[in-house]
Amino acid sequence: MFDLKVIEAENAKLERDLDKDFDSLGERLDRRGVDIQALVAKAQSFGVAVPSWGTGTGGTRFARFPGGGEPANIFDKLDDCGVIHALTKAAPSVSLHIPWDKADPADLRAKADQHSLSFDAMNSNTFQDQADQMHSYKFGSLTHTDASTRAQAVEHNLECIEIGNKIGSKALTVWIGDGANFPGQTHMGRQFERYLSSMKEIYAGLPDDWRLFSEHKSYEPAFYSTVVQDWGTSLLTAQELGDKAMCLVDLGHHAPNVNIEMIVSRLIHAGKLGGFHFNDSKYGDDDLDSGTIDPYRLFLVWNELVDAEGTPGLDLAHMIDQSHNVTDPIESLMVSAMEIQRAFVQACLVDREALAGYQSDNDALMASATLRAAFRTEVDPILAKARQLSGGAISPVTAFRASGYRTGVTERRPQVNGAGGGIV
Repeated sequence: MFDLKVIEAENAKLERDLDKDFDSLGERLDRRGVDIQALVAKAQSFGVAVPSWGTGTGGTRFARFPGGGEPANIFDKLDDCGVIHALTKAAPSVSLHIPWDKADPADLRAKADQHSLSFDAMNSNTFQDQADQMHSYKFGSLTHTDASTRAQAVEHNLECIEIGNKIGSKALTVWIGDGANFPGQTHMGRQFERYLSSMKEIYAGLPDDWRLFSEHKSYEPAFYSTVVQDWGTSLLTAQELGDKAMCLVDLGHHAPNVNIEMIVSRLIHAGKLGGFHFNDSKYGDDDLDSGTIDPYRLFLVWNELVDAEGTPGLDLAHMIDQSHNVTDPIESLMVSAMEIQRAFVQACLVDREALAGYQSDNDALMASATLRAAFRTEVDPILAKARQLSGGAISPVTAFRASGYRTGVTERRPQVNGAGGGIV
């Protein structure tokens, strides 16, 4: 469905200018004692998982405006994810959401193999009711006062593990919308105890080589109190459950101005940082494209991660989690993958020896300047060269538009009704 010859044709138009820009940057980096080829290798080694749900148009509480060629099922989504990876060479895996993406595991593996994709963490869904379920999650799932409802939610998570085990996934991400919208609605202590009890049942069902990610969110849909509202509760949960339980940090799931990079540092120290959902936000949980609002914060998060490379037991899962309401989802996911990759490469440029010296001398100005020097380095030629050498597109969005892929799938896939709000 996607003609790879388009990449070759579009690259031919750009490779001469890329070589000039790359050589010029290489000379400047060489004066700083930096090997540009080593950075290209770093960029080539980078990968972030694409969310299957991100390939469709998202929406607000009020409306959803789907575009042409919306994926009708998980196999359409995997086709779109294959295009993203073919063009960027930075998105080699897909994170599935059950039951949205439920299908025969053999068929899922076969479709993924067509696109040289693998499967990252599984995601359960107990924040909305499904047509065939017996008990409603209106007043909670893993924390519901009714034992049968809790058992239903636990069983769903165990099913996600079973499906994931058959397709090569190694982790389960659990996010719940449980909480309260009114003071006095629930007993906060007993509600949390029910959550821990349910999570222990899920944890007991993990294969030996799996991990369980606890994801926190400060609000929505529980606006008065949320069961797993911040990294402290997530950490407490992971410590209570055991070695295979880790904390997942979603960059959008924090109140404005929260120091996320400090949270990252603390979780690394505790040995409980498991991975990320990358996105961006202006006011709160906006799920905007990565790097569009605060690219410096994204860089600072990666600065902590690069600094911690080599830490025993640190094995991070990198995933995108975004809602694309007014853009082409494939284009947004490609841009986000490249922006996350950019922040990683920029963080690799930090002069760590100099930084440590300035920190030791309490030279705040020069320590900060050391970080800014890395952040302000234009690494586009490095990223483009890494894509070119890996068989991807020098300019992924340009190549995607030249391919006519969106027009093609719009003609083949059924039109989606835009009625209703909520996520895809």
